[in-house]
Amino acid sequence: MDYSRRDLADRLAAEYVLGTLQGPARRRLEQLLPAHAGLRDAVAQWRLRLGPLSASVPEVVPPAAVWQRIEARLFEPSSKPATAATAAAVSWWQRLALWRGVSALATTAAVALFMVASQQPAPQAPIIVVLGANPEAAAVMNASFVASVSADGRALVLKPLGDVAVDPSRALELWAVPPQGAPRSLGLVKGGASTTLLRAELLRNTAAFAVSMEPAGGSPSGAPTGPILSVGKLQL
Repeated sequence: MDYSRRDLADRLAAEYVLGTLQGPARRRLEQLLPAHAGLRDAVAQWRLRLGPLSASVPEVVPPAAVWQRIEARLFEPSSKPATAATAAAVSWWQRLALWRGVSALATTAAVALFMVASQQPAPQAPIIVVLGANPEAAAVMNASFVASVSADGRALVLKPLGDVAVDPSRALELWAVPPQGAPRSLGLVKGGASTTLLRAELLRNTAAFAVSMEPAGGSPSGAPTGPILSVGKLQL
């Protein structure tokens, strides 16, 4: 591969940071990073773009009682009386038989999964677009979003980076911006949660995505009427 190609380096870096680049391909990229400044820069840029996403996800610690219940279910002691030595031997054999069965089941499942996966094409990674805050609209609102578009261009998930509070008399509207001509509305989006949009050909004739502030119910004219809060260029 020609890793000096900017589009290739950017695509590989995006998949690497998202975690969708796995196995030998991931290890090969990690080996190449020290020798390729372009790859390192692309990885750094994607980490900078997606870093706020990890900060917005709270850490979840499982309760301590969960593992205790698992142990109690898997290794429940026998109800019959027995000596300490006999009980220990029985428990050991029960555990050995259990984990032999689990191991065999896992091996069978892994072989079946490999056979199914080898017969199907690898899924394509989604396209990530970061919509940065527009400095010209900072006096109105400082809002940033990240858009994840399916590879087939039929679904888009827009997530605000932080809570974007909007007055009830106003609304946020997402736009697909073409290289030339008027933008087209993709619909209203939420400021405090993710929004999923299903549209045909989201990526067709689209150079960027933008979010504007509109009256409640959306733009009355079919074009952005309020300030453009955030913009993100589409890079394929």
